[in-house]
Amino acid sequence: MSARPVQAIVVGTSAGGLRALHVLLHGLDGALPVPMVIVSHTGSSDMGIFCELLAHYSRLPVEEARERVRPRPGIIYVAPSGYHLLVERSGRFALSIDAKVGFSRPSIDVLFESAAETWGGGLVAVVLTGANHDGAAGLSRVRARGGVAIVQDPATAEASAMPEGALALAGADHCLPLEAIAPLLNRMCHA
Repeated sequence: MSARPVQAIVVGTSAGGLRALHVLLHGLDGALPVPMVIVSHTGSSDMGIFCELLAHYSRLPVEEARERVRPRPGIIYVAPSGYHLLVERSGRFALSIDAKVGFSRPSIDVLFESAAETWGGGLVAVVLTGANHDGAAGLSRVRARGGVAIVQDPATAEASAMPEGALALAGADHCLPLEAIAPLLNRMCHA
């Protein structure tokens, strides 16, 4: 596990993700000292409504990620629909319309892999409920670069394929029930 202070948190989810994100965001400290970046396969073209739904359960502001923006501490960013969201080496967001990865755009793997290159051991990556294996390869890259991997216990996931795939390919530093993930993130960020 990384000894570096946490610099950013990335989260990936798919089927069952709205409920899982409600639980996660509701449990986060209102003074989270790092940015959180989320890719969720919603199937919706209007992420503004999705951000509003998440903001209802969060003590932190929730925004759609925008090109060239540098993520700021204490803000939750959500990948826009139809674009891959990347974190450039400069620490700024980039959007891409490259081909879908694992039938998804935005892809969790794309976000996780680019964030791992940018933040290395200062990154915490979280894989939640989902019905595909997007996120597994990205989580493997996060761990290879010294970051921390947290996976929702598949037994507590609405759709277990995504956390099972992540565990099978990348393993995890922590495999926890959904309700235990936010308290762990709070502790890690304030250590």
